[in-house]
Amino acid sequence: MNSPTARPGPLAGMVVLELTQIMSGPTCGQMLADLGADVIKVEKLPGGDDARAYRDPQVGGVSAPFMMMNRNKRGIAINLKNAQGREVLLRMVRDADVLVENFRGGTLDKLGLGYEVLQQINPGLIYCAISGYGRTGPYATKGGFDLIAQGFAGLMSITGEPGRPPAKNGNAVSDMNAGILGALGILAAYVHKLKTGEGQIVDTSLSDAALQQLYWHAAIFFATGKSSEPTGSAHVLTAPYQAFEASDGWINIGGANQANWERIADVLGHPEWRSDPRFATNSDRMAHLDELVSLMNAVLRTRTRAQWQAAFDAASVPAGPVHTVGEALSHPQTLARGMVVELDHPVAGATRALGCPIHFSATPTQITRPAPLLGQHTRELLHEYQYDDALIDALIAQGAIGEA
Repeated sequence: MNSPTARPGPLAGMVVLELTQIMSGPTCGQMLADLGADVIKVEKLPGGDDARAYRDPQVGGVSAPFMMMNRNKRGIAINLKNAQGREVLLRMVRDADVLVENFRGGTLDKLGLGYEVLQQINPGLIYCAISGYGRTGPYATKGGFDLIAQGFAGLMSITGEPGRPPAKNGNAVSDMNAGILGALGILAAYVHKLKTGEGQIVDTSLSDAALQQLYWHAAIFFATGKSSEPTGSAHVLTAPYQAFEASDGWINIGGANQANWERIADVLGHPEWRSDPRFATNSDRMAHLDELVSLMNAVLRTRTRAQWQAAFDAASVPAGPVHTVGEALSHPQTLARGMVVELDHPVAGATRALGCPIHFSATPTQITRPAPLLGQHTRELLHEYQYDDALIDALIAQGAIGEA
């Protein structure tokens, strides 16, 4: 492979084949791409990533969800049900460091593209499989979706307000966490590869990723045998630590230790609460949480979020407004951290995306590529793998590959 100019970032030089769609796998690939890896998104024919069909909302006729999850990648379209298409992928595997896939368990094996086959071609290949339930256990061949994983792991039983029906987290927490865990696993496997030359399988799943979110609640269950119940925005172990009502909206207040609680009581003008037997210790406050919240809300409703924020900041109390998504994405702190980036898409035009949440002093990341059109870089990439235009044209005619 004639590699293009290396991209900046700590993973510059890493080549990743991303055979994924929707969210978990694309999250993994996008994180690696942000860190400098050359991530090649291998999309199926026909249709490509199913997220391309998420037409609402769209920008200039292009799926906004697809663009969000696939920036900073190059794209090639391959029909893996076509023998010539599979040969194209196998040639690419020879020079890859990583392959990421999020098919239902066993799908690539049935196509003759499972790890055992690919490992023979490239012993140093890191093969990351992100599935619904992982590669082992009685559910190994079941498909998975974020909603199902959140329910399976118990997350929905602890989310929402007390007495209400089970609630899904407002975000696709198991999908995105599975992608992050996949990227973390790949990095660990890459360190091993640099030391030994050996590749390996990195196996994670939506259910694992959802269960991993249960640290506090698992601690409670293992200690008491009791399952947690929903607490709204309140913490299960400490108080006051939740959202409260100001006169113009909601504000989070974090009284996560005794010193913060005492400062909160002072800021609210009720220093006597510090020694009140209902609120004197964290255990007391947890036992009388409804009373505490009612009293605090009565005071907090008298001033605005900004006024309370200034007062809590002056007292070094952790506090912050409950933003809308729009408020969060336009906040000066968000912008100062580079968490909103601008890109020029060939069809959608000027677009915005989320930036990289990891910052480096010596190897800064760059986000320069919008999400690819289906097969946008097919010809460019195959030239790098020593295919000439005549062969590329023949493969297109045979339906083995596609280009934009």
